[in-house]
Amino acid sequence: MDSTMRRRAFLQTAAVGAGLMVLPSGALFGAETPNSKLNIALVGAYGRAIAHYDGLAKENVVAICDVNEEHLDFAAEKFPKAKRYVDWRKCLDQKNLDAVVCCTADHTHAFVATWAMNRGLHVYCEKPLANSVEEARMVRATYLKNKGKLATQVGTQRHSHENYNRVQELIRDGAVGELKSVCAWGDRQIRRPGYPAGQGKPPKNLHYDLWIGPAPFHPYSPEYFSGEPGANCLQWNMYWDFGSGQVGDMGSHTMDIVWNAIEAGLPVTAEGTGDPFNPEVTPVALTMTWDIPANDWRPAIPVSWYQGGAMPNAPADYVNLAKINHGAMFKGTKGTLVSHFERRFLIPNDEDGDLTYYTPRAKDALLPPVGNFQYEWFNACKGNLKTSCDFDYAGKMIEMMMLGLVAYRAGKKIDYDGASGTVTNSPEAQALLAREYRKGWKLNG
Repeated sequence: MDSTMRRRAFLQTAAVGAGLMVLPSGALFGAETPNSKLNIALVGAYGRAIAHYDGLAKENVVAICDVNEEHLDFAAEKFPKAKRYVDWRKCLDQKNLDAVVCCTADHTHAFVATWAMNRGLHVYCEKPLANSVEEARMVRATYLKNKGKLATQVGTQRHSHENYNRVQELIRDGAVGELKSVCAWGDRQIRRPGYPAGQGKPPKNLHYDLWIGPAPFHPYSPEYFSGEPGANCLQWNMYWDFGSGQVGDMGSHTMDIVWNAIEAGLPVTAEGTGDPFNPEVTPVALTMTWDIPANDWRPAIPVSWYQGGAMPNAPADYVNLAKINHGAMFKGTKGTLVSHFERRFLIPNDEDGDLTYYTPRAKDALLPPVGNFQYEWFNACKGNLKTSCDFDYAGKMIEMMMLGLVAYRAGKKIDYDGASGTVTNSPEAQALLAREYRKGWKLNG
């Protein structure tokens, strides 16, 4: 055992009687401890990461990592004492880390999250958490193995809107009667014919091979990097090798309205139809449906996702769902609840609008606000490890979404055994659960 490990073991033993928490760096946390800040590595230091800067500045950012050295220069203005890296694999081996915030390209999210947890580090990972069924299962399994030690959070920050709690309460308390079906949709439409043609050489500040990372190699094109900070993902996330299109993008946010309310496990079936299959580009128009098993308060239900112009049927002729560009709908025996991220409305099935079957819960019984989504994770790292969108909750949701893309690519309804992660009726679909990675890149490192 090296000196760092001996010190950590001693601190853990000594801290038990004092009711303190020992973080991976060896720092003690408790009501009267002098060090109340996390040592954080920011992996992916530009774009979406900028939204994290102010919160991170309240902690200790001791490492910044980005494949673009100009982005590192930008981040260093905010975090001048942080050590700089261009390769996240080397960054995660820095010895004094407690936690990691991952804002890299989608196709490396599961890698960074898994490697970080394997090193005993808390993780905040931007969405989507995974880019395949196998990746979702790997991240979730690694988290569950470390659940009593690590705090995790997926960056579906809209979850902090109090509307999410109100929707959950309405569904659980019977505002639509017995739940019969649920769906969510998004109407962002970004069409591409295929990967951009190679054009020139990468600029010297860009470590392009590290940006490609585990994905199959594609020639450099400035088109991949031509978007605005925080929205540059829309230049590449529609391509199969780099993302999952709007399924993983806004689908992660919008399906979360549903997932928070229905208390679901993994689906037993999946099917998907939409645009003709393009081997380079994910579909724009798409409908996916899964059969979700019953739990102790609702029956088995179908859950659906619509995107790119595909929409569910409206609950009434006077309701135009197309005006809700991202939303969710819960249909039950007594009524229908329609929700956006911040607002919802309830339509009773009876023509007279009778709501006497439903009693709203008292104000003091309402679910408490999530509060600041980033701070919830900071506090969980230092305390009870509990967050709203941990890698178990979010891992099951993204596994369902990725399974829908598998069914779409297979061109048939598939049966799924969630316990083993196996498609039981389609060898061709089973082969699509995992991605192939470039030599030298390992998911579980």
